Amino acid sequence: MAVCVVACAELFRGDGEILASPMGYVPALGARLARATFEPDLLLSDGEATLLTGDGVAEGWLPYRAVFDVVAHGRRHVVMGANQIDRYGNQNISCIGPHATPKRQLLGVRGAPGNTVNHRTSYWVPKHSPRVLVPAVDMVAGVGYHRGGGPFHDVYRVVTNLCVLDFGGPSHAMRLLSVHPGVTVDEIVEQTGFPLVVEDPQETRVPSDDELTLLSTLDPTGNWGA
Repeated sequence: MAVCVVACAELFRGDGEILASPMGYVPALGARLARATFEPDLLLSDGEATLLTGDGVAEGWLPYRAVFDVVAHGRRHVVMGANQIDRYGNQNISCIGPHATPKRQLLGVRGAPGNTVNHRTSYWVPKHSPRVLVPAVDMVAGVGYHRGGGPFHDVYRVVTNLCVLDFGGPSHAMRLLSVHPGVTVDEIVEQTGFPLVVEDPQETRVPSDDELTLLSTLDPTGNWGA
């Protein structure tokens, strides 16, 4: 789990002073780690309206209505989940099966379209499998490449429990960027539902001793080490 947290922290490297909007436990802890180490200017939210320091102290106020201004100006990096994602970064959190008669109703598109066409978007997938990484999503919620995303479209990376992926393959096809320790390339390819671009993947870096100490401070429950 600590490797996944560090991989999520690395999503924000070089972002500078923008609003980090990580959705989920692992991305949120990664954003806090990034701010505590190499990206001290990141703005972190409690998910509602309060801006927080790295140790959770309130430092500002960002009401929901103001978030749309941040989104429209591109000063945000969101890390969303994905029930399905395809090789060109189209994401689905809306339904499984045909939209008119779905087998399962999920969240709906929510803010995914606006996020993906206005600013940098990454994804966290806690269970890498062919059911999530699919040849074609059942419905496009988050806009991927080949969908006319516009000049501010920036689908950046996908972090899973097995690896880190980007869209650096031919025509923005999904590419294996790094492999988590103890995982093989063959295992990742087998668990991906489409042909994955594999060039020269590196090994995902492990947390340093200082980062492990920080993580125990940022989340004293120790769930990150599970």
